[in-house]
Amino acid sequence: MEKTERESRYRQSGFTLLETMIAMIILGAGLLALASAFAQGMVVMSTSHFHSVAKEKASEAIESVFTSRDTRTIAWAQIRNVSNGGVFLDGPLPLRTQGPDGLVNTADDGAVEHETLPGPDGQLGTGDDVSVALNSFAREVQITDVAPNLRQIQVTVRYQIGHLVRQYRLVTFISSFA
Repeated sequence: MEKTERESRYRQSGFTLLETMIAMIILGAGLLALASAFAQGMVVMSTSHFHSVAKEKASEAIESVFTSRDTRTIAWAQIRNVSNGGVFLDGPLPLRTQGPDGLVNTADDGAVEHETLPGPDGQLGTGDDVSVALNSFAREVQITDVAPNLRQIQVTVRYQIGHLVRQYRLVTFISSFA
C-alpha cells in the first residue's frame, strides 16, 4: 500500500505555529526570571556597604557598654535606658560620636559621625579623600532587665537607601560581674 503525497507531507512537517508560540512564552518567562534575579543581586550588592556600616555601629555600641562596665566608668544601675533610671537615651537617634563617657546614645554624645571615603584618585589616606556624614543611619539601644544581675542589650541600626529602609539588630546579654 502506497502512501499518498498528502499523508507524507503531514509526517514530515515541523513545529506548528501554536507550538512555537508556547515555546517562546516559556523562554520569555525564563529570561524574565533571570533578569529579575540579576536585578535583585544588584540591589543587594549596592546595599552591602551600608549593611557593613550598620553592623559595625551596632557592635561599637555593645562594646562600649561592656567596656564601661569593665572599667567601672558607670555603675551597674546606670546600664539602663533613661526611662528606667539609666544613661542610655530612649528611641532611635542619629549616629553620633561618643561623648566623654565613652558611650554612644547617651546625653553627652558629640556630632553626627562621618565616614571617610577615597577621593578621585581611588586611594584612601590622600589629600583628596571625601568625608560623608552618616545622616541616613539611626541607632537605638534598648536595655531590659532579665534577672537581678543580668540585662539584655538590643541595638538596632536603621538606614535608608533611596526608598529602601533596612535595619540590623544585634542582641546580647550583660551581667553585673566584670
